[in-house]
Amino acid sequence: MDTRISAVVIGRNEGERLGPSLRSVQDAGVPLVYADSGSSDGSPSLAERLGVPVVMLDPVRPFSAARGRNEGFAEALRRWPATDFVMFLDGDCTLQSKFASYAAETFDQHPDCGIVTGHLFERHPDASVYNRLCSIEWRSPPGPIKNGRGLGGIMAVRVAAFRETSGFNELAIAGEEADFAERLAAASWSVLKIDAPMATHDAQMLNVGQWWRRTSRAGHAMAHRYLSQRQTPGNEGRRAVRSALFWGLVLPLAVLALLLPTRGASLLLLLSYGWLARRTYRYYKATGLDGPDARLASRFIIYAKFPEVLGILRYCVNRLRGRFHVIDWR
Repeated sequence: MDTRISAVVIGRNEGERLGPSLRSVQDAGVPLVYADSGSSDGSPSLAERLGVPVVMLDPVRPFSAARGRNEGFAEALRRWPATDFVMFLDGDCTLQSKFASYAAETFDQHPDCGIVTGHLFERHPDASVYNRLCSIEWRSPPGPIKNGRGLGGIMAVRVAAFRETSGFNELAIAGEEADFAERLAAASWSVLKIDAPMATHDAQMLNVGQWWRRTSRAGHAMAHRYLSQRQTPGNEGRRAVRSALFWGLVLPLAVLALLLPTRGASLLLLLSYGWLARRTYRYYKATGLDGPDARLASRFIIYAKFPEVLGILRYCVNRLRGRFHVIDWR
């Protein structure tokens, strides 16, 4: 194993998923630290029993995945100062044994590369439609990643790039990876996805409530990204926020407002959702998804607009109050 790479695993109340996650990094021969955000399920003790150094985040400041990664990064560099690359892993994921080596080789071949990622797989894609959606979400072709689109929290990062851009934005409760990637791009670092298995994810998203909360956090992240980078050319957050607000708020309100004046004819505007579903279905088919998965994804693109709007509105309220976090970032 390349001695220039170390790892940071973050988590909060990961339960039975944490042990396999930590052991997968150990089995890959990569030194690691575990950063815990106030777990109450004994996760820190489990990590200590496995011989993994633990960073306990101070509860005085709000928890976030971004903060866990930043503090874990600082501890990894303190313990292994010769580290050139850091592998970030969530506590619900297991690392593929050879990915860290592949990432180090890619960094050596591409001196301008700040992030290397690979293929992520869902452990139980057929356990629920929501797990299936995660499995679809992880699919993307190898190559350069622009604007952080499709980038998740599992990645290898060049230490020099991390330091230059000050790491992850701790004010972001979600979507901090794309924010990080955009700041890297502004500093002339590239993001590459290589054609290699990287990790296996265990979503355990089995009901609509879990999906709703996750999607609402995504809306919160959209708004944060849009407003924090509103001067950035090609701001992806702007497009996402406008789409969510139109389909999840403006169009439904227009239908209701015009219902009486048009004697119900405004209900025909709801056919626009069918147009959006068809357009999205064709997009997913063009990316290689089979028919059932493309139909599932296109339906949930529409359903997602409503919790996304709630997340956007929640962000706006939090911003007015000077609060940007929710305590439970999971």
